[in-house]
Amino acid sequence: MAKTKLPLAQTLGEQDVHLFREGTHGRLYQKFGCQLGDGMAVFSVWAPNAESVSVIGDFNQWRPDANVARPRSDGTGIWQVEIPGVEHGHKYKFAIRSRSGELLEKADPFARYAELAPNTGSIVWRDSEYDWQDADWMANRPEHNGLASPMSVYEVHLGSWKRDANGEML
Repeated sequence: MAKTKLPLAQTLGEQDVHLFREGTHGRLYQKFGCQLGDGMAVFSVWAPNAESVSVIGDFNQWRPDANVARPRSDGTGIWQVEIPGVEHGHKYKFAIRSRSGELLEKADPFARYAELAPNTGSIVWRDSEYDWQDADWMANRPEHNGLASPMSVYEVHLGSWKRDANGEML
């Protein structure tokens, strides 16, 4: 069965690696995490000190040996793997083996969707086709978003981080 290739825009090219190393890549979310193609997905994660990395999920019965990633040969510490049969809605995590031998199951830091707490899985998600209705606001944003303008602060509810005596969320 031939693998369906993802569009070139979804792979890490030389310029992407250069910007990544420089710390100036402004669109890593388009390159890392799960990039879903037609009938397959490419998973990429930065784990420079890992002994091994694999992707576990609904599509491989959560087996760490099923879809083992390979480190890129350019020394970036980026691990990648192509996995056929991954579909929108599948749950997954990165299984990262540390150099001390500990196997850690980690959520995708670039996931587009995730399970609700206390679950911690990432969810394969196609980019939204939502039709934003903010073209006028975006066009005028520079003149209304200056350093002299009021600042908007997102609410942080510290109480939601509290735990009871058993370690459960309140």
